[in-house]
This record gives sequence, C-alpha cells and structure tokens, in this order.
Amino acid sequence: MTEQSVTGRPLIPMPALTPAALRVAVAQIAPAHLPAFVAHLDRAAEQSSEQSTIAPLRAFLQWWGEFVAIQRHPARAARLRELEAIADTAGDRESLDKIVAEIQEILAAARREAAA
Repeated sequence: MTEQSVTGRPLIPMPALTPAALRVAVAQIAPAHLPAFVAHLDRAAEQSSEQSTIAPLRAFLQWWGEFVAIQRHPARAARLRELEAIADTAGDRESLDKIVAEIQEILAAARREAAA
C-alpha cells in the first residue's frame, strides 16, 4: 500500500469540474479510464448540441467529478470495488442492505467533494 492510502491523504487535489481539469486528473489517477472519459465527453457535447441544453455536459462533469473524488483516495476506491463485488454474491436482503448503505455513503462523500 502507498503511504497516501494508509494515511488517507488523496493522491491529487480535487480538480475543478471542467473537462480539461478532469481529463488531467483521470490521466493521472486512472489512465485506463481516459478513453471512456473522452467518449462520454463527446456524447455529452453532441447531446447538448442536439437538445440545445447544457444539462448533458453538467451531468458529465458531475459524474467524472465524483469518479475522481473516489479514485484519488486509493483506499476508498478499493473499498467501493470490494463492496460491489460482495453485493454481487450477497445471500440475503439484510446483508445487501448493509452493503448498499456503505456504497451510498462512499458516493455521498464523493458527491460532496465534487461539489465543494
């Protein structure tokens, strides 16, 4: 484990919610996701143009802002992946409810960081 993940410090500061800043962040902390980022940005730009609204671009920025907020904390990202895998095999409703609640906590924290 890296020192950042042990101490809880993020790998990078939270970037501004702009395509350029998010692209740099994704390239630094999750480079394998860069093609998905570019494809999503292209779709959002096309939809915004077709619909004459910036809503698709705002949704894009929010989604990738939350993604970066999670991925910049290696322990948080690993826990989310672990919970998702456990949820796939949860045997009873009570266990699944606990897993979903923890996933929601992680996503809510990421949403707050992205909005700050």
